[in-house]
Amino acid sequence: MNWDSVRERLPLAGDEGSDDGGAADVAGGDPDATGGGTRVTRRRALTALGTVGFAGGAKALDNVVVGYGVLEGTNLLDQDLATVVGERLRPRRTWTSVRGHELVFADGVAFLEGDGVDESLDLATATRADARTLDDQLGFELFEPLVADHELLTAMVDENAADVDGVRFEFSTYEPFFERVREGNARPGAVARLRENRYTDVEPATVEAFADADPRDPKAVVDGLVPAFRGHTSYDIPRYAAGSVEDNVLLGSVDLRQHFESPTDFEALEDGRNSGMFCYEFVYRSVEALHSVPAYDQTTPVFGGRVHDERHKHAYTAIGSVLREGSELVIPMTFVDYTHSTLYDDLMLRGVMGRGLEAYNDRHRATDIYWNN
Repeated sequence: MNWDSVRERLPLAGDEGSDDGGAADVAGGDPDATGGGTRVTRRRALTALGTVGFAGGAKALDNVVVGYGVLEGTNLLDQDLATVVGERLRPRRTWTSVRGHELVFADGVAFLEGDGVDESLDLATATRADARTLDDQLGFELFEPLVADHELLTAMVDENAADVDGVRFEFSTYEPFFERVREGNARPGAVARLRENRYTDVEPATVEAFADADPRDPKAVVDGLVPAFRGHTSYDIPRYAAGSVEDNVLLGSVDLRQHFESPTDFEALEDGRNSGMFCYEFVYRSVEALHSVPAYDQTTPVFGGRVHDERHKHAYTAIGSVLREGSELVIPMTFVDYTHSTLYDDLMLRGVMGRGLEAYNDRHRATDIYWNN
């Protein structure tokens, strides 16, 4: 854990200069400046944490311990998880690349352009024989799986995917998940249609350098992000404490979090400008990493999303894929939590708060899953 950054931003008792707490860094060096609005200095923020932190800490403890089905509530293993997953999961107007060609999905039509190719196919009206003929001309299998899967994917647009006949969800921890996808009839085209392009701007080389893993291998990326996050950042304890006081004690009347914010993109993680991450920021970076290469280029094509646990004010990463089995589309799913693997492992609290990276367990729950993050 990056304790140096924590110490720098939240001076501990006995630290040289901790009496001032860096207040002059806020509002142009004037420790009492308000900037024209209701503001507090960093020193006052730290004072607030110290004087009313107990109440906020008690509420925070309640948020992370209670409600997984032991005393009350439920968890991923007990929930009707397919319904939660399927509520927002649907194909989108999107684009990807296949062997150097650009593949665009729009209004049920697939367009393929590049390297002298300019083809389109209406996936709703074309037959699989039509698609195979086009694939033979192109020299690789592309359109036939898209036509075969289109009807079931389209049915997900107007109803929960869990209620679509011919669509089935499977849930497991992440090791069996990747083995299942690797050995199955994976459908990268369907995966591409279920992805959202909002988090696709990170270069594969950036991911490879950060995670020390080939981004074409999602399993390696999932594993590689654990030591990478630990080595470059930490869970933002000061910002969390400030937010806990802000939300649970001051009821949002003062913005304490602003004094502990830092950039959280991969570049900031690499060059040291980041000084801590929140749970949802770990999710964004992990989805970016998983989406940094097209589904067609991955050894196990995957799409990622953000799980929101309203009860515990927590977020973690959902990972899915699509397989074809006979007339069915099977959607394997797994869940990982980089907050747990970064914070709880480093604090040696796995037995109390979580079990490292694995999140498909009785210490996680899902209120909503957002596939566009």
